[in-house]
Amino acid sequence: MPKNILITGGAGFIGTHLSALAMSAGHSVRILDNLSPQIHGNPSQFVPQKGIEFFLGDVTVRADLETALAGVDTVIHLAAETGTGQSMYEIDRYYRVNVQGTAVLLDILANSETQVRNIVLASSRSVYGEGAYVCHMCADGGSRCFPESRLPSQLAAHDWAPKCPTCGSDVEKTETREDDKLSPASIYAATKLAQEEMVRITATSQGLEHAILRFQNVYGEGQSLNNPYTGILSIFSTRLRLGLPLPVFEDGMETRDFVHVEDVAKAVLCFVEVPSKAGALVNVGFGQATSILHVAELLCRIIGSDIRPHVTGQYRVGDIRHNYADLTALTAATNFRPQIGLEEGLTRFCNWVSTQPIPQDMLEKANAELAARNLMG
Repeated sequence: MPKNILITGGAGFIGTHLSALAMSAGHSVRILDNLSPQIHGNPSQFVPQKGIEFFLGDVTVRADLETALAGVDTVIHLAAETGTGQSMYEIDRYYRVNVQGTAVLLDILANSETQVRNIVLASSRSVYGEGAYVCHMCADGGSRCFPESRLPSQLAAHDWAPKCPTCGSDVEKTETREDDKLSPASIYAATKLAQEEMVRITATSQGLEHAILRFQNVYGEGQSLNNPYTGILSIFSTRLRLGLPLPVFEDGMETRDFVHVEDVAKAVLCFVEVPSKAGALVNVGFGQATSILHVAELLCRIIGSDIRPHVTGQYRVGDIRHNYADLTALTAATNFRPQIGLEEGLTRFCNWVSTQPIPQDMLEKANAELAARNLMG
């Protein structure tokens, strides 16, 4: 059955792909977005996709949300500030947009007559912090454990490995499951966990269908090339196009689970078309850990650059070492598993990047802001 969908933050990277996919599936799509210059660059250049109803507004403004919710039966809540490092010093802004904006949305649903019956929340793998590991040194051998965030003193000593919370030994990364320990390591992560709890509690008490999707590192065509605080592939591709050095933090062996935006959009649409009455909580990733050094080298090869990444030993407080998703729950709930592998996805990304104007590189400015606040070493 066709849905009437509101996508908050729908003019952004994921929202743009999701809007197109939802329309092609026969759904009506409305988006609410404030066209933040940090994400969109010049807001005056934004042109909505044909067939999409666009509302310029902010999730922190009750009147904007009330207008956008009229006649909607499904809300996909993407709107959020997303930079991990930036969140550590712009705390009020991240709280106001991510937490208070979600609170305003849920307050309207709890206290007003709306047609909304289903909420899909875009959350983040960051709520796990370091995620799941295996310790081979503990008495039972091979037991799963959940290390605490690495302290600034540990990072300053270039001791990159998370430690077993029981015996203090180095540990081996493993897939993170939805029922694993939650331990946010940044303000951004804390706001995403707050969003999750508010959605779960409100939806359950109001009898609303809902799904909470913990995205891994989403990348692909259309992602912001202007935001120096998030999107490592955008940052790397810009520097390669400008002929600038390609710095890789820590020892380069830190890993991420890179998932293409097309697969993410398909996963979200599954929970729109078949809502979860009891509520769903699932990881959305590719289910594979890839080192940052490897992805940088792959990007250099695909772009055809002679520049080679160099490991700097620098670090950011609040960054995790490893995290990749167990996709068992996603597959069980939807019978869907992401299909676009990293090389294919990066090739598509690089082909798109080559058609875009080269943006100004802002990495050093962003790093200087962190360093000035003792959040980078």
